[in-house]
Amino acid sequence: MRMQEAGPVVNPSVNASVNPWLAMVPGTDPAGRSRAVRDGWEEFVARGAITPSVRPVVAESWRRSATARVASDVVAPISLEPGALEAYRSGHPLARLLPLFRELLGGVAQEGGHLFAVCDELGRLLWVDGHRGELRRAERMNFVAGASWDERHAGTTAPGTALTVGHPVQIFATEHFSRPMQRWTCAAAPVRAPHTGRLLGAVDITGGDHLAGPHSLALVQATARAAEAELASQRRPAAGPDVWLSALGRDAAGWGAQGRRLRLSRRHSEIVVLLATHPDGLTGDRLAALLYGEQEVDPVTLRAELSRLRRRIGPLLGSRPYRLCATVRCDVLMAADELAAGFPHAALRTYQGPLLPLSEAPGVRRLRAVLDDRVRRAVLDGRDVELLRHWVRTPWAEGDLEVREALLAVLPVRSAERAAVARDAQRLRAAYGLPAEHPVALARPTATSAQRGAD
Repeated sequence: MRMQEAGPVVNPSVNASVNPWLAMVPGTDPAGRSRAVRDGWEEFVARGAITPSVRPVVAESWRRSATARVASDVVAPISLEPGALEAYRSGHPLARLLPLFRELLGGVAQEGGHLFAVCDELGRLLWVDGHRGELRRAERMNFVAGASWDERHAGTTAPGTALTVGHPVQIFATEHFSRPMQRWTCAAAPVRAPHTGRLLGAVDITGGDHLAGPHSLALVQATARAAEAELASQRRPAAGPDVWLSALGRDAAGWGAQGRRLRLSRRHSEIVVLLATHPDGLTGDRLAALLYGEQEVDPVTLRAELSRLRRRIGPLLGSRPYRLCATVRCDVLMAADELAAGFPHAALRTYQGPLLPLSEAPGVRRLRAVLDDRVRRAVLDGRDVELLRHWVRTPWAEGDLEVREALLAVLPVRSAERAAVARDAQRLRAAYGLPAEHPVALARPTATSAQRGAD
């Protein structure tokens, strides 16, 4: 690890005219920049205040970290033990790209004395490789495969922040939220599925302050683009292709397999969603009940629908019982898994709206109600200002008074945003015939120091 050398401070504050995702402009003295940001970090930890030396992308990440109650000396936890890790990562879509990552980043990491890492969409490190000495140092802060490096567990880091904001980013030294990580500089870029745009994970390079320049950010961006191009060019065998299914916030589901993209009819959308959420399959009678409820329907009607669906998706539709004969990456299941794993930010990125909102099929309506309630409850229970902001801006939360009042409780008292939310809440209270004033709307927030410092 290169130790930072003393030197004159050159432009220690943020220069708004440069790339906001880059930690420093060329020519900046790393030691001076590190001291200036450390002063800002100490001010934030002590009083929640943001100084001019802190970039906006870092300031927002610090606020999210504080809201999640991440300790300033946190070490990333291990969430995938060796046995589970090996099984999980071998089946992950990025596993196919490991030779590419090693080709593009492995040699550079060895020669430059740093590390490269690949994480999944939840920020869990799947592979970490590079310079042997740096690997030993990285182990002390759990920068190892199986550890969770998302913002909720590790605070501000390049991989965690890149996944949260969905953009390549560089995090320099004292910009890390956790003190043990502040000897390192890292750059990371998200990797997305080429056909759906869904986050698959991120690639990262980590080392000393020699990485604090445009080259490291450009390198991970180029690697992520190469990975996405490789995924787009790959084809799986017809006997077992990967299939994606998008049904959240859509009247008709999107279906993709073997390079083909389809927009399914409403009835076919209902069928594939029900089959995707019942991987062991459904009998004809059970599928009919989930589609039609107590309505009297001739069995021929269902068989005809399934026959038409089979003409569209081919042998991927099995029978006896009816099932999908493929690994399905379904946004409904992904959002549920992310909630179960305790990653509300990831779940809210996946959740694009209610499941097939126009569907009246009983099975779909139940799935929709359960998922809607779980996502909304995660937003409310977390009291995370970013999640609450996101939720109140969505069309499906137009009449959600409870979430608006939860947002009022964590917003700074003297802010235009809080005043606007309060007016909206009062409008809804009047519409629901409730008293005009509410103690939540009038009380001063008692949230984190980060939120108090934003007053």
